[in-house]
Amino acid sequence: MKRFSLLTILVCFLLVSAGLQAQTYTPTPENLRVREQFRTDRFGMFIHWGLYSQLGSGEWVQHEWKIPHKTYEKLAGQFNPTQFSADAIVLAAKSAGMRYITITTKHHDGFCLWDSKLTTFDVIDATPFKRDIIKEMAEACKRHGITLCLYYSLLDWHHPDYLTTGNHGKLGFMGGRGNADFSKYVDYMCGQLTEILTNYGPIGAIWFDGEWENKPANWEFDKIYRAIHKAQPACLIGNNHHANVRPGEDFQMFEKDLPGQNSHGWANHAADVAKDLPLEMCETMNGSWGFKLNDNKFKSSASLTKLLTQCAAADANLLLNVGPMSNGLLQPEFVDTLSKIGSWMKVNGATIYGTRGGITRSWGVTTQKDNQILMHIFKPEDGRVYLPLTGKKVVGIVRSSKGNAAITFRQDANGVTVNVPSDIASQEVLTLTWK
Repeated sequence: MKRFSLLTILVCFLLVSAGLQAQTYTPTPENLRVREQFRTDRFGMFIHWGLYSQLGSGEWVQHEWKIPHKTYEKLAGQFNPTQFSADAIVLAAKSAGMRYITITTKHHDGFCLWDSKLTTFDVIDATPFKRDIIKEMAEACKRHGITLCLYYSLLDWHHPDYLTTGNHGKLGFMGGRGNADFSKYVDYMCGQLTEILTNYGPIGAIWFDGEWENKPANWEFDKIYRAIHKAQPACLIGNNHHANVRPGEDFQMFEKDLPGQNSHGWANHAADVAKDLPLEMCETMNGSWGFKLNDNKFKSSASLTKLLTQCAAADANLLLNVGPMSNGLLQPEFVDTLSKIGSWMKVNGATIYGTRGGITRSWGVTTQKDNQILMHIFKPEDGRVYLPLTGKKVVGIVRSSKGNAAITFRQDANGVTVNVPSDIASQEVLTLTWK
């Protein structure tokens, strides 16, 4: 471990002390503004990257292979991704129509992609690469107008004070932890969060993960959340705890599920979708978060643009993941798919950005913006689709792909029956205007 600098100790003490005050969290005007911008952006890139990329077996490889700490640490001495370019990755995201990036600062293995003063298990001290990846990403995002958000793992297989009661603590690869002091680990997290919130400019959001592994622990989230909001009042907080939103959290996320769905059986994952907070679904482009050499289950660009429209219809963002290879490059399959998504977004982005949710039916989904309903047609039923709509008079429906050609329809007191052209393409959008 490195020694705490006097400045880090002082700032961390002040931030944690602020968390001790018994007060109800009230979002600042800046925070509320960022929430609305987050909703407007709708589409982001998730990046899972770390030492595990060298083994090509995903981000859980240390756990799955039960690799002891001292053995796993040897990977740091080989981590030298000389082909990494923050600009290239940011531009790939931007060309795909993504407006923010969430990158792992520290995953479950405890390795840090920034120059942390609180550990030597980081990219500067432990690797021959010796470049601050988070710093380079922050600078590239600023250059290209992309919002930077930071993932931070709450669970840590490496830190000696993590895990006194969790399931992973019973596994041999973590080593003996009989003297672990979880309160010291909370202080360690506070110090690291202070670093990333004070050294890399404005951060759009902190994306927590891993609490689900050690539910009984005293995480002291009231302190941590207040500390974050004090350091950067506009910064959003999300926690992938697979449970209902808690006070202090600014958006609600859903892992590999649309809001309200629960295909994984996670406790309360489908319960109480927040009505007043931004929502986000995260999903992989194949089957893995971190780089996995033999994972060839690549999702098509068409299936991913369809998922993006389904997210927007559910009033949620899509955070789509890439796992860079050990050399720092994105897999060619990802680059190709991102390019195709970007082409689709150039035509249809206005039906995604800045919209609010609509309905989901067997024929497709809708999004809404101002006095328009954007009808994303997946599978028309016998050449017609029915759209419930009351209290509004339809002015017209057009097909933008044919020069805003008019579409015939019939409206009654309960809704609108739309006559869908027989040559309509999958995922084509019809625009309904009402007054």
